[in-house]
Amino acid sequence: MFYWFYRHLEINIFQYISVRAGISFFISFLLTMYLLPKFIAWAKTKNASQPIYEHAPQGHQEKAGTPTMGGIVFIFATIIATLLTAKLNNFYIMGGLLTVILFSLIGIQDDYSKISKNQNSAGLSARVKLIFQFIAGFAVVYLVYSYGHTTSLYTPFYKLPLFDMGLFSIVFWMLVLVAASNAVNLTDGLDGLATVPSLMAFFTLSVIVYISGHAIISSYLLLPNVQLVGELTIMGAAISGSLIAFLWFNSHPAQVFMGDSGSLPIGAFMGYMAIVSKSEILLLLIGFIFVLETVSVILQVGSYKLRQKRVFLMAPIHHHFEKKGWKENKIIVRFWIISFMTNLLALMSLKIR
Repeated sequence: MFYWFYRHLEINIFQYISVRAGISFFISFLLTMYLLPKFIAWAKTKNASQPIYEHAPQGHQEKAGTPTMGGIVFIFATIIATLLTAKLNNFYIMGGLLTVILFSLIGIQDDYSKISKNQNSAGLSARVKLIFQFIAGFAVVYLVYSYGHTTSLYTPFYKLPLFDMGLFSIVFWMLVLVAASNAVNLTDGLDGLATVPSLMAFFTLSVIVYISGHAIISSYLLLPNVQLVGELTIMGAAISGSLIAFLWFNSHPAQVFMGDSGSLPIGAFMGYMAIVSKSEILLLLIGFIFVLETVSVILQVGSYKLRQKRVFLMAPIHHHFEKKGWKENKIIVRFWIISFMTNLLALMSLKIR
């Protein structure tokens, strides 16, 4: 809509991505701030709360009764803000919207199975969830591949592509989307733990897509120039605004959880932004906390199956620190600090090439 003002009413300020990104941020923020209290009140009347895992560390049972599926609200706000401010004929915007919608639908189905009458904390089986994620991932990356998006693989600190992945890029990009989606989902175990690292990641990725879409800046920094991808900065700003508003209610002690309906599309959209900006490898640093949580689960499961011994007291790793006696707030803030530092390093890598 705001770009329409520029095209038809000659309000020139709305031609700039930075201006529309700022507007998108505040629309999403205010919409989430308005809707989320109403959603929390409605969810409490419907008893839409996720059952707490019986083996969770001491103290988690106190969170029983906290509404879940708050992700529906901030994903909805993100979509509305994007529709109002972005160019809807831009392929990368449509791909981003498709990504969050598909993965949010998977999360909604998973959350609903948890809060339904059977009160099953497990939700969808891991196999079924993965199948749905790979189907959604394939739909997104096949469109990206068919659009003619470059299939070259880039790495941080090196200005030239390593090699052309060709058709294999479809498989690689699917893995990036699904892995990122599940990594955020695993991290979402403490109040605000996944929210702030996600915010930092989206800020970094929004900077990167803006630079990648700008011919002059990308050339100066020796980054791959991807035409039209800069418009995705607007959607990155929208989801950041909605996440800040969500944090208002999700900070400890949380009034609402995002649920899989929020964590799955957040992770998938991170992966999508990394793919279209040619930052797939850099995503390991941008989302370091999510990588750490995922690796801790892989090590724990692998060690127990091979040696019948555990590496951590409990996985994901944030539960390990809970078992060691760390207070929840201390774990959360320290993980935020780590995320800030790794995102700072990721931004520094843009200049060191």
